[in-house]
Amino acid sequence: MTRFANWLGKNADAFIALVLAITVAVLGLGVNLPHEDEITNSAVLAVIALLATSVLRDRGRRIPVEAEVRDTLRASSATLEELSGRLAHIERFESVLTGTKRALDETAVVRVIGGGQVAHVLEEARRDTDRWFFKGGTGTYIRAKTLPECVGAARRDRRTLLFRLEIIDPTNVEVCEAYARHRRSVSDAPDATGEKWTLERTRKEAYATLLAACWHKQRFGMLDIDIGLAQTMTTLRYDLASTRLVVTRDDPRGEALVVDSDKFYYSWVSAELQMSLDQARRVPVEQARLAPLDDEPTVEEVRKLFEVIGIELAPSYTDRDVIEIIRKALRAKDPYE
Repeated sequence: MTRFANWLGKNADAFIALVLAITVAVLGLGVNLPHEDEITNSAVLAVIALLATSVLRDRGRRIPVEAEVRDTLRASSATLEELSGRLAHIERFESVLTGTKRALDETAVVRVIGGGQVAHVLEEARRDTDRWFFKGGTGTYIRAKTLPECVGAARRDRRTLLFRLEIIDPTNVEVCEAYARHRRSVSDAPDATGEKWTLERTRKEAYATLLAACWHKQRFGMLDIDIGLAQTMTTLRYDLASTRLVVTRDDPRGEALVVDSDKFYYSWVSAELQMSLDQARRVPVEQARLAPLDDEPTVEEVRKLFEVIGIELAPSYTDRDVIEIIRKALRAKDPYE
């Protein structure tokens, strides 16, 4: 009964309207009552009044509900704005963390290795590489190991090989003398090749690198090689393969830096080496085909080669000097041994 009383209190108007409607329906079925028309009209008016009362009551209830909904929406909007601000703050914090992590990762990847490891790291870099960018002095190690071994691997695999070399200009006496002075200032004793660094040795080493490049190009058509002659010297040597970058100094026993190819510094140096090469004096290696070289080039062949590529040999060079250049080009000593 209590539950029915509660329900009746909440729905009294609808209940009364239902009773009146049933009464009117009964009258409509022909039940004769005194003053039937008046009762019917009064009942209809009562039903209409109850309906109006119900509508007003519903509207009265709706107003505070709508107000509550608006207040809830305002509170939700404020909460969302606050949440959005916090999310933006979290995103900025995550960005800082990401940048910090990347900086730490990059720092960890730039490895410092000892001089005894340089030859091994360069050997690993030569394995299966399809490119090699070099910038340095005269390119002695390039002639002794890098170029012949990379060409040999590319020939076995029947694939192309991209080579970009930038060495000092052997026709620029000032830069060659500056390079020789620098090498003597580091050590005045003979290096691993058994020779001291002089102006003439520096020039012949650079000439030998040019000869070696043309000799290999004539024997391996899929070698794409470009050479630039720098008018200034550098104390660093850059060797960039497809897997890593190795930065060394002129002392083979000194430390070196190694950077893997998936790090941004690798791409930076790659772009820098290309820009530096573009500004150097270009050697038209493609013209070397006009001066064929035997497996053991003769003095006349070598002189003809330097003539067609537009690189003048020193006027004082005798046949003995040219023979020395040929020996350095094809049988260079490894400076790391």
